[in-house]
Amino acid sequence: MLEEVLLEAGERMDEETGQPSVSLRDKMSNWKAQALEAYKRKPISHWILLLLSVGAMLVAFPASSLLSRVYYANGGTSKWIISWVAVAGWPLTALILFPTYFFCKTSPTPLTLKLLVSYIFLGFLSAADNLMYAYAYAYLPASTASLLASSSLVFSALFGYFIVHNKLNASIINAIVIITAAMTIIALDSDSDRYDYVSEHQYIMGFIWDTLGSALHGLIFALSELVFIKLLGKRSFLVVLEQQVMVSFFGFVFTTIGIIVNKDFQAMKSEAKNFEGGEVSYILVLVWSTITFQLGVLGSTAVLYLASTVLAGVLNAVRVPITSIAAVILLHDPMSGFKILSLIITFWGFGSYIYGNSSASKVSSS
Repeated sequence: MLEEVLLEAGERMDEETGQPSVSLRDKMSNWKAQALEAYKRKPISHWILLLLSVGAMLVAFPASSLLSRVYYANGGTSKWIISWVAVAGWPLTALILFPTYFFCKTSPTPLTLKLLVSYIFLGFLSAADNLMYAYAYAYLPASTASLLASSSLVFSALFGYFIVHNKLNASIINAIVIITAAMTIIALDSDSDRYDYVSEHQYIMGFIWDTLGSALHGLIFALSELVFIKLLGKRSFLVVLEQQVMVSFFGFVFTTIGIIVNKDFQAMKSEAKNFEGGEVSYILVLVWSTITFQLGVLGSTAVLYLASTVLAGVLNAVRVPITSIAAVILLHDPMSGFKILSLIITFWGFGSYIYGNSSASKVSSS
């Protein structure tokens, strides 16, 4: 019954537009044939690796966000430590990068002075970005922080337009407006999900830090793309891994300096003793935070290389509700009607952005 209604609707649209009539059944058959053809063009190893990369994005990133919230909910207080674990796993990426030089018989990208300076600058921005998100997760529920962090898509589009001169079409502009509206809904409903031990001032500051962190994340994304265009001239899996390792390394250096100056390394011992669940739980939370964040980064890098930026955008859209729902189930985050509405609107905005980005890619390639 539903299929017949859709088919009739498709035929009426063709009559109104004056275009040759193409039934929905024919379109679905074409899509199925194209998908099957794409599947046959790639070896089975490609699809296995892509499936693992997708799983890494959809599991590791939400897990990392939840673990940050667990750290603060169980007695952790340091913002520097949480920002430090986000980049402390850079050797894991390096362990994957270095063997590929031998297996792929390639050489590292020559490290010029301009490229080195760009890596150092991006590393500094990455350290600042992680610190802002640490403040956000210290004061906000994980579901709220995740929804606010989705605004990085808006800033990525805007900075991409002004810095890299990426295209902005009606769908992308629509997505920017929709996601901004979703963030406004959360701001108006701030009293419904504020923890009792978090003051109103701290909640507002968490909201501000999360938004600033999202803006900085969008700037980092645009500047990274500019580095590929101006300095690297190519974008391969190895080059993306190289950039990730170098930026994470310098982010690790800057964050380590901050921890040393703030004397948080010395405070970790007493913090572990007072942590709910004991020292073992404290260590496990930090270790798994480090591992999950790097797995998420590796997964997103692999998806970009093995599939497309559109699929990466789809997965980024999907992991927002996954994080929010997991936070409600596992951490008992409050979920008001306004937050649910914001979640739906955010997902709608992501869909509009993905459609606009896909349309822009088709226009540029034609």
